Order: sequence, then structure tokens, then C-alpha cells
Amino acid sequence: MKIGGMTCAACAKRIEKVTGKLSGVQNASVNYATEKLTIQFDEAIVSIPDIQTTIEKAGYEAINESNKKVLKIEGMTCAACAKRIEKVTSKLDGVVESSVNYATEKLTISFDPSMVKVSEIMKSIEKAGYKAIEEQITIDTDKERKEKEIKLLWRKFLISAIFTVPLLIITMGHMFGEPIGFKLPKIIDPMVHPLAFGISQLLLVLPVLIAGNKFFSVGFSSLVKASPNMDSLIAIGTSAAFLYGIFAIFQIYGGNIDYAYDLYFEAAGVIITLILLGKYLEAVTKGKTSEAIKKLMGLAPKTAIVIRNGMEVEISIEEVEVGDLIIVKPGEKMPVDGEVVEGITSVDESMLTGESMPVEKNIGDSIIGASINKNGSIKYKATRVGKDTALAQIIKLVEDAQGSKAPIAKMADIISGYFVPVVIGIAILSALAWYFFAGETGVFSLTIFISVLVIACPCALGLATPTAIMVGTGKGAEYGVLIKSGVALETAHKIKTIVFDKTGTITEGKPKVTDVMVTNGINEEYLLQLAASAEKGSEHPLGEAIVRGAEEKELEIKKLDYFKAIPGHGIEVKIDGKNILLGNRKLMVESNISLEELESVSDRLAGEGKTPMYVGIDGIIAGIIAVADTVKENSKQAIEQLHKMGIEVAMITGDNKRTAEAIAKQVGIDRVLAEVLPQDKANEVKKIQSEGRKVAMVGDGINDAPALAQADIGIAIGSGTDVAMESADIVLMRSDLMDVPTAIQLSKKTISNIKQNLFWAFGYNTLGIPVAMGILYLLGGPLLNPIIAAAAMSCSSVSVLLNALRLKGFKPAR
Repeated sequence: MKIGGMTCAACAKRIEKVTGKLSGVQNASVNYATEKLTIQFDEAIVSIPDIQTTIEKAGYEAINESNKKVLKIEGMTCAACAKRIEKVTSKLDGVVESSVNYATEKLTISFDPSMVKVSEIMKSIEKAGYKAIEEQITIDTDKERKEKEIKLLWRKFLISAIFTVPLLIITMGHMFGEPIGFKLPKIIDPMVHPLAFGISQLLLVLPVLIAGNKFFSVGFSSLVKASPNMDSLIAIGTSAAFLYGIFAIFQIYGGNIDYAYDLYFEAAGVIITLILLGKYLEAVTKGKTSEAIKKLMGLAPKTAIVIRNGMEVEISIEEVEVGDLIIVKPGEKMPVDGEVVEGITSVDESMLTGESMPVEKNIGDSIIGASINKNGSIKYKATRVGKDTALAQIIKLVEDAQGSKAPIAKMADIISGYFVPVVIGIAILSALAWYFFAGETGVFSLTIFISVLVIACPCALGLATPTAIMVGTGKGAEYGVLIKSGVALETAHKIKTIVFDKTGTITEGKPKVTDVMVTNGINEEYLLQLAASAEKGSEHPLGEAIVRGAEEKELEIKKLDYFKAIPGHGIEVKIDGKNILLGNRKLMVESNISLEELESVSDRLAGEGKTPMYVGIDGIIAGIIAVADTVKENSKQAIEQLHKMGIEVAMITGDNKRTAEAIAKQVGIDRVLAEVLPQDKANEVKKIQSEGRKVAMVGDGINDAPALAQADIGIAIGSGTDVAMESADIVLMRSDLMDVPTAIQLSKKTISNIKQNLFWAFGYNTLGIPVAMGILYLLGGPLLNPIIAAAAMSCSSVSVLLNALRLKGFKPAR
């Protein structure tokens, strides 16, 4: 259960106390960092609403997260539609929050199931004139639906264009035909047969109106329900033009042939044709904004080979269960997450973790679903399936981010909600003003009325923010940077200080051989070779570090004649007839081996934060191999990049000040926070925030959870299997610190793109509506033709989408 309103750890304790007192509650635990209550209770004694009421009485907000639903919405045509759905669903009893993303066509709604059901939410949406779909949309069904929609729009555009082109020729032929030698047939010449001229246009515009029937059905339906949208503007404008044309034909029939030259059928036809073209281009372009999520969804294989009743059986991936034994051959994709139980191979995990080198997998190693088996057949046990796999978690993170709203979008949302009714009012007032006060004709006033309605479309406003967020978060996912929300994406560009945890973040987090000190004439490489041979097969981190050190130098691993582990001390082995002791100081002392002059060397290495491991050969000290956690290869480069961006960099660690400052000096840290206990890290972040700086915290997402939650932006470093770190706002799938400046750069680029989109969307309407009202005409300029208005309106939405797609070219500075 999500808890809102907590300000400190004492709040968490308070909630645990009040809920723990309820009859039927066995256990209540609050995580202040993730703002979540985990509670075990007897449903026969106490209900979720009872628990929520108790928490609310204590002064906090409780939202049962299992009641957060995402519904696919069909039938929206502009941002006003999205605002309408938010309005009707928010009015339902039990609905906590309702948010519609017009670009992704999704409603995210939080509600109390004891007060309102999903079916009731869907009914309210349908009453408002839209369709809500609850079932899970897969990559195939979504692609099929989108393709169907695009094909239908193209077909409707072609039909309308086929009839609109001759309609325009007939309408304009008598005016522009003579200079180029074109003349209308006498049967439809307005000067010879004006009635036939009008009826021919009527017959040609009817198929166009039928092709655009959705504008009328949705537009007038929304108008009747007092929630007009973009379709309402088009429906009113084109209907006015069409009805005027019918009126003109009756006038011509009655003998008034002057009406033959202002029929307005071509305006209705061209407006619908151009808007259908705009809608088609919009649908195609919107499809491109979500390509990142489609690529991720397409990574998973469709089937898996599992062992059932001793037989190999190929089943669909949806049928795989936890515990199933899966066989994967070279070149095939891993169906789900799991653990190797038989075989050795190397696996390409680059599509998920960004690591270009294949990773060797042995028995007991973990497997990430959708990674590619390179060169060996393996058998592994499924540990996570369906929505629990790493890939599914990544997809959910990206989907949630693409469906979320950034604070910068609030103004556009508010304006979109009032925009259409205001525009209808402006169109009516403008037309009446020109007719009654300026003394213009009814045809002139009708032109003003139609132009204002057609040019003013809130689509560009509604698309400005979500499309940029969709492309930005999708681009981040390509680089292994998972941004969890629009809020995080917007906040990241304001960061002034970044605090890095040391171990596993700035440093590798795994030991590495740093020094090899020898005595008694022993060669350094020979000592390392003996130590690595002794430790080969060891699972101890220090032993693994020595083996890696020897492998890096391409030293031969010798065969052991004897091996004995000495718990708490080290190991004893025999190699080439020599008795080798490898371990700590205690092992040497108890084996009566004199450390000689290496004692002082050992103390110095220990003072530098390194772990000395002694090596004795045949009862004589041979040397020391020092192992330490080293700085990551890209740490210094990443910090330099952040400095170029004007960001202060701090490091926080529990290490002693001397060791911390040595690391800080290596990588160029500005501020060192040493000897800080894990529970005090959040307070250190808060101190920097008190200086008026926006702070990001970078850590492993586990020990650093409170600090990640306290920071304005929490950035978790982790592999693909750790992407569900709830305390972070941004998850970096690789352990590469260069992804931190990448996240900041992406935020800056995306917010800049959103501002550009909003500027052009607002600018278009700010300039377009006055021009349509006849401002230029008042100043001696031309009057805006409704056809030009329709073209401009279609271009505005497409231009915003195309601008958002420019983010697909984003490349991080390296």
C-alpha cells in the first residue's frame, strides 16, 4: 500500500503503530524510503478500507496500489478528449487519481475497489463517447490495431482526395481555367447552367463527407454532452459550409444565380481531406514515437523448449512456469529469467544491460530473459516468468514513464480543457461582429466563422509534452537509462549537485590486485602465478581477484598436487613439489613464518585501504599480494563531463577520511563526505539541499535507499536484474558512470524539445486565431481562406510530432 504525507522516519513508525493495533493485523511494516506499507492481516476480521481509514485518521494518505489500473482508450481526437475523460472519471466516488496521456492513448487511474469497480469506470468513459479496453495489449495486437487505424485513415483520405480534386477543378475552373486554356464543359459552367454547376459540387462533396463521417458523429455527440472537442470544431465548420451550399442551391433554383459563385462545398471537401491527411500523418508519426517500447517488447522469444515428463516440449512463453527446466541451444534467445543447472556457455546481454562483451555462464549463474545464447547448449531453471522477468520490468518502467505527465504539461492541460468551448464562442462573436458592426455580407461572416473553428485545434497542445517524453524515455532505454516518470525527466535538468556513493559506484565494488611485493629473490609474476594457481576454483572475492590478476597477465595456471582450506586463515596447497601457504597474517604467525621487512610494507598497504595477502613457500615468506576495490575506468571521465555541465560532484562513504580523499583526488571529486553511516546518508543529502541546490544521489539502490529517496532525483546503479529498484527515479542498467551525464543531457534535451513544442503550439494558436478572425483584413491584408486554415491546422500537429522525433537523433557526449 502506498503512503502519502510522510515527512520523516517517525511518521513510518506512527503508521506501523496505528495499523498494528487493528484487530486481525498480524504484521505491519513501513518503508519510509519507498513510502510503502507492507501489511499482513486476516480479511475476515479487517478490510483494506478499514486500514486506509485508520491511516487517514492518523493524518496520512493510503492508496492501495493494486487498485492502480491502466486502460487503453479509443476514440480520442485531441487533448480536449483526454481532459474530458479525466473529468468524468475523477467525479466517480472512490477514484483517487485519473490521468490520460493523449499521445499513448492510455488512462492511468487509482481507485478504491470497495467504492467503484473497473466496469463502472469503463461505463463512464463509454457514456462520454469513448471506448475503454481493459485487456492486456501485446506487441502483436497493438501493432495490428495501429496498422489497421493507419490503413483506414489512408483509405478515407484517398476516397476524399479522389472526389475533392474534381470538386476543386469545377469550383475554380471558371476563374483560373482560361489563362491556361482550360474551360469547363458547358453543362457545369456557372454562367450557362448554374444549377448543374451547384448540384455537381454537391454530388462530389457527399462522398467526402461520408469519408469524414467520424468527425460529425463524434463531434456533435461531444457537443450534445457539453464536452466539445476538435471534431466538434470541424463538424460545426464543415456543416456550416455544407448547409450554406444547400441553401445557395435552393436560391439558384429560385432564380438567384449570384449564389452560384459562393457555394462553399469545396471548403467543406478540402477541409475534411486535409484533416484526414493530417490525421494519417499524425498516426504514422505517433507510431514512430513508441518504437523504443516496441523494440523492447519484440526482444522476448515467442516459444520455449521445456522438459515435461522427461520429454522436450515446445510451448508458448506464456505457458512457462517457475521451476520449469528450459533447454536453450546456441543462437537462441533465453525465454525467461533463471539459473543455469547444466552446461557452460557465453551469453550476449547487450540488448538489456548495454555490455558489449558476452558474459560466461556456468552452473549456478543467473540468466536474463531475452538475452542470446552464443556458443553452448545449456539447461536452466526458470526463476521469474511473465511480468516478473527483468525484461517485463524494464518494459513496465518505460511504459509508466511514457504514460506519465511532466509538471511542465500542466498549463497545456488546463488550457486544452477550456480551449474548444472558448474557440466556438470566439468564432460566433467574430462572425456576428463582422456582420452586424462591420456591415459585411453573410458569406464573409461565414468565412470568418469557419476559418476560426478550423484553424484552432488543441491537438498540437496535447501532443507537445507527451510525445517528447515518449521519445526521450525511449531513447534513454536504448542507452540503458530507465527514467521512471515525466517528473524525474523534468527535474533532472535542474540538478546542481550530484552525490555519488563510493563502493560499487565510483569504485568497481569488487577487489582487484593492486600491488605485488616480493622478497627473498622471488619473481613478481612467479609469485602471482603460484597464488592464482592456489586460488583457482575459490569462491572467495579476494581469491577471485588474484586469479583475475594472473589471467590478465596471461600467466599459466599450474596444477595442484594438494589442497587444504584453513577457515578464517587461508589455504595450504602443493604446487610443483613446493608447499605454499596463502592467507592472512595469522596464518603466517601460526605457521612460524617470519614476516621480516614486509611487516612495515603490510602496514602501509593496509593504511591505503588495501588488503594484504601473504604468500609463504616452503616455510619462508615470499611476498605480499595486495587486493583493493579500484576506481572504475569511466569514473573520472564521467565526473569531468559533469563538471563541464556546471554540476558540483560530491562523494559519500563510510570509509575513513584518508582513504576517501585518496579516491576523491584520483577522480576529481569536489566535496568529500567520509565516515558517514548508511542511516546518516539521507541527512547529508538534506544538508546540501538546505543550501538551495537540487541534488541527485547515485547509489546501488539498496544500502543507499533512504538517500536515494531524500534526493530530488535518485539514480540507481544496477544490472538488468535490478531494474525494479523502487527508491530510485532513474535506473542505470549498466555500472557505467558515464550514463549519469547521459541521463542529465537527455533531460536537458527533452525539456528543451518540450518547450519548443509548447512555444510553437501556443504560438500557432496565438497567431492563427486572430488571423482567422480577420485582423490582417482590417489592416488591409488578405482574408484567411478556410482551406488554408485546415492545412495550417494539420501542419501544426505534424510539426510538433516531427520536432519530438528529432530526439531520436540524441547521442550522449563522451
